[in-house]
This record gives sequence, structure tokens and C-alpha cells, in this order.
Amino acid sequence: MKVPAGRYIASHGPSLAGDWSLQRLTPPSRLFGANGLRTGPDGRIYVAQVSGSQISAIDIHTGAVEAISPKGGDIVAPDDLVFDPAGNLYATEITEGRVSVREPNGRTRVVCGDMPCANPIAFHQGRLFAGECRVGGRIMELDLNGGPPRVLLENVPMPNAMEVGPDGMLYFPVMGANEIWRVALGGGAPEKVAGDLGVPDAVKFDAGGFIVSTQVASGQVLRIDPRTGERTVLAQIAPGLDNLTFVGDRLFVSSISGQINEIVGPGQVRSLLPDGFNWPLDLAMGEDGVLFIADGPYSYTLRPGGTPQVAGMLFTPGCPGYIRGAAASGPGEVIVTTANGMVARYRPASQQSEELASGFDQLYGVAHIPAGAVIFAELGTGRVLSVDSGRVEVLATGLRQPMGVAICPDGNCLVSESGAGRVVRLVPGGTETVLDGLQQPQGILARGDLLYVVDALAQEVVEFNLASGARRTIASGLAIGAPPGVIPKALGAIGDMSGPMGPFAGITAGSDGTLYLSADAEGSILALRPLTGNN
Repeated sequence: MKVPAGRYIASHGPSLAGDWSLQRLTPPSRLFGANGLRTGPDGRIYVAQVSGSQISAIDIHTGAVEAISPKGGDIVAPDDLVFDPAGNLYATEITEGRVSVREPNGRTRVVCGDMPCANPIAFHQGRLFAGECRVGGRIMELDLNGGPPRVLLENVPMPNAMEVGPDGMLYFPVMGANEIWRVALGGGAPEKVAGDLGVPDAVKFDAGGFIVSTQVASGQVLRIDPRTGERTVLAQIAPGLDNLTFVGDRLFVSSISGQINEIVGPGQVRSLLPDGFNWPLDLAMGEDGVLFIADGPYSYTLRPGGTPQVAGMLFTPGCPGYIRGAAASGPGEVIVTTANGMVARYRPASQQSEELASGFDQLYGVAHIPAGAVIFAELGTGRVLSVDSGRVEVLATGLRQPMGVAICPDGNCLVSESGAGRVVRLVPGGTETVLDGLQQPQGILARGDLLYVVDALAQEVVEFNLASGARRTIASGLAIGAPPGVIPKALGAIGDMSGPMGPFAGITAGSDGTLYLSADAEGSILALRPLTGNN
């Protein structure tokens, strides 16, 4: 199970108990999503990856990927990047609200530390410009030596990836207005260049002086005349486009999901890096055998023998938000928790969602009692709660980072305490320990008398017999959690789009006893299958 370079390199392969087999259902992801793009001085494409806190460089001739600022490094949640003529790499860190520079020798320092939702960035003739992708965002010129910034514009509704045009003005998409604006580098009133688009999120210029802009909602790549606003569709890809860059006259486009495509002609697209997962997070198996995959900004369905199909994403109708927890609840329906603190019923096929409860702090796992309550874990407050017909009830408090939730056949509710290294049972007045001695339990699953636990820090799946107390590891050395030797940095909120983002290695099961796992380190879905006679 060799993993391609660029995201996760295993020190050794997985080990299995003799009565289990392991299959990778989807290939490993090459990137942790793909956000800002820039062409580096070496001709490679540099990719900012918010979910993975990583900046990688891609050789456009071979597709080889190299981590330049790796996960666990000084730069956290990079969303966009730019180079100066000396080869210094400036990156916006969207969850940290800051801009940092990485020098060619690898040294990193903060240039500006007070930019909530720092995202777009541009460099022009010795001057550095950056903006805040939030409602009421600012666009500023930054002092390269860390001095106070100069504000060009205020109260911009979500500006994004920008560039100085041939006329010396700063051009930027305004996502909240669905328009492209420009402003003089000295400041002043902005001018509208184009409107009624597909929610533009990046602006660059081609060799002819035309704007090229990605549209996150429509999935179009547009060529726009900055003088007249006239537009041409260069390509129709899919919703979720994020940024673009030119290598010479070659145009490359990123998607939030992780794919990089080259536009090779009108309507013609060639893949440089294939699609992938940002994480993935929780999983839910429907009665029809269709697997639902929560992946933060995206969600997917996976049919037996098929490939993942997008069920929804942040900019598609009916999506409840950045999805982290999931539980099957009926045909074509899942109960989900979002990073914005909502519990919702979601029907992807009909693009509908229904809020069940909201206003919570860092929701993770969720379980659904048929014809009854929805139970969910609130990591931020250490609580487990339920919601039934709009009524919210607190079931337990004082837990240390509760994450996974499972309902046993007898109706008992189990919860993984990631911060305490144990699984507990909810009982009247509190909890009692069921299984301890774990390192960082996340997703859990109860099937009959057996409890299955994904221990992310140990990178293993533990099987525990609830009746006999027998415990064993059925799989170890899995691509779960962080790469060996890496201590990930916590990812904070992204304005109104997402609360704090954290990993959650989910687990679910099929009717035949197959266990499905989120291998979030490498970005794939694994199937642990019991051999004949087991289970």
C-alpha cells in the first residue's frame, strides 16, 4: 500500500489480526485540498492547503509533489501565497489572522498579526498587499518589516485572491457582492469591473492583459476584459474552484477538494493532480449500502465498487455547512454535525437540510436512535447532548474532549473521550468507564457485543467485547491521525464559514460486518473486512 509523495509517507505498512483483511477503497490524496496557487521562481506550482497546514510544490512536467512548509511547521492554515523577486514566500494564515514570510533559507517570521480571515495576497514592485476574506473585510498594504499596515479599503464583503493589473490598479473578487472590483494602489473609491458572475474567488491576468477568474459556485473559469467587462467561459469544471496560476502561457486551476487541472484549450481540461479528500472525517452507512463521507467543505457518497461522488459542498444549495459528524437516519438522509455548531438533517440528493439544533461549541460525533433522539458530542464544552422534536437535553458534562458517539443494541450510549484516552457509558447522573488505556480515541462503533474504536494517536483499531471484557488490536500502522513525528497545530475558525476545524477519524459498518474507516492522514477510505467465520 505505497502512498504517493506529497502528503503522507508511512514508515511501515499496516499490520492486521489474522481474521481480518484490509482494502483501500479510494486512492490516497496527494494534497490536503488545494487553495491558493502561485508559480514559484523554480517554475513549480506552489499550493497552499488550509486543512493540512501545508504548502507544497508541484512539478508540472512529472506531477511530483514536495512539501515545502510541511504539516506541523511554522505556517498554519495557509490560504494564499505570493513570492517576491528575492524568492521570499509570503503566506496568509486564515485561521490565525496573520501573514508570514518564509525566506529561502527556511526561516519564518510574522509580517502582520492582526488580520482576521487573512486570505488574498499580492506583491507588486516592492509592495505587499493582503486582505481579509470576511464580511466587512479590509484590504491593506503591509509593511515588509512588520510595521503598521496601511488600509486601502474597508467594509469589503469578502474580498479574495487578488492581483495588480497592467494598469497598475489592484483587482480583486468580492464574493459577497458576486463582483470583481479594482482600486488604486494609493487607495480611494473602488470601481466595479464585472458583476453577476458565479461567485468569483480569484483574479489573475493573462499575457494579453485579460482577467482570468475562477468561480467557486458555478465552477467556471472566466476570461474577462477589464475595460468592458465582456466575458468568455474558458472551462466548466465543477463548483469549488479556488485559485489559478500561469506557468508561462499554461493555465492551472485549483479546487478546494484537492485537484489541480490545466486548461489546455477552450472547454478542454487536463488533470495534473487528481481529486482527493481534505481529511476525511466521519462516515455513515445507509441501508442501501451507500457510504456517506463527511469531508469538511465537501461531502461525498460512495457506492460499492464505485468512486466518490460529490453529494454537496459549502457553495451548493441545501448544504448545512462544514460537515464533521454523520449518522444514517433514513433513505438518502443523514444527520450531521457542522463545525459551525449545528445539528441538521441533510438530504443531499434533493439539496435540502433542516436545522435540528444550533449554537454549540465544536460538535463532533453524532448518533441517531430510530424514531427517537439524536445524540451528539460537544467537544468545546465537554458535554454530550440530545435533541428530540426541537427539545435539547444535556446528558453528560465534564468530559475531556468527547468525540465519538455510539448506541449499543441495548440502548446504552457510549462516548469516546479523546482527551482522557477512554470510552465511557452514559448512566444516570454521569458516566462510567467501559474501556481505558487508549491514546486518542475518536470514532467508535457498537455492533452486538463488540465495540470498535479508532485510536488516532496509536493509529490502530481496537476491538473490545462488552460482555467478556476481551480486548485486541485488529489493525495497526494505519494512515490515521498525523504523520510520524508530526504534532499538528490546531486550526481555528474561518469567519462565518467554519468554526474551529479538527480531525475526526470516523468508523461505520456495512451489513456484512465490513468496517469502513477514515484514513485522514493519507486522505483515503479503508475497508476492514472480517474473514469467513469471523463476526
